[in-house]
Amino acid sequence: MLPVDPTKLPQSTTYTAIKGAPLDPGPVVATDGTVVHPRREIVVYNAPGGAPIARLDPQQIGDTWLPAITQQPGWVEVLLPSRPNSSAGWVTDTALDRAVTPYLIRVHLRSLNMELFKGGQRLGDWTVGTGKEVHPTPPGRTFLLGSFSDSAQRYSPVILPLGTHSTTLDSFGGGPGTVAIHTWPTANVFGTRSSDGCIRVPSDALHQLIQVPLGTLVLIDEN
Repeated sequence: MLPVDPTKLPQSTTYTAIKGAPLDPGPVVATDGTVVHPRREIVVYNAPGGAPIARLDPQQIGDTWLPAITQQPGWVEVLLPSRPNSSAGWVTDTALDRAVTPYLIRVHLRSLNMELFKGGQRLGDWTVGTGKEVHPTPPGRTFLLGSFSDSAQRYSPVILPLGTHSTTLDSFGGGPGTVAIHTWPTANVFGTRSSDGCIRVPSDALHQLIQVPLGTLVLIDEN
């Protein structure tokens, strides 16, 4: 491959959209838990040895950890944090740290239910709130992108943004319409479709979810 100057490529973040990114080939499939972290700025390609489409930095909302969804010699396909939803991309494995997360989060939109698994064993099962009909929570395979506290709001002590976005809102609350997991000060939202796309969880669920490593898969289905 010819050398590529990453500074000439758009950055893949929750704030950006990447043209030409391939779509996730298995949007309902769990992985083996492998997650990767770029040690430096790296280039994202549309295929192994293909065209460069973006760059990834080591940090976004904290350290950048992305789920590996496909691997072949010298290459790893990862889910991207940018729009459009279900975007993926290929990176070379020369500047990656690897880890394995035993956790998996499943969200069931029809039944308004969330499950947390560790090593295949279910740790928790909660009734949650999801997006209202006009601003639905998007289904698909995504991941825990970050974890942060925001003193400007009072509804959740910690917010967990995901690598997916609202399909009806380009922005929300000053942000780019990123879907997140967070709690809520009143319990009447659980078991309802009342948010603008985010997933509202009880406090005990959030307490467990903040222990889950970044990059962990979140499978959102229509069940």
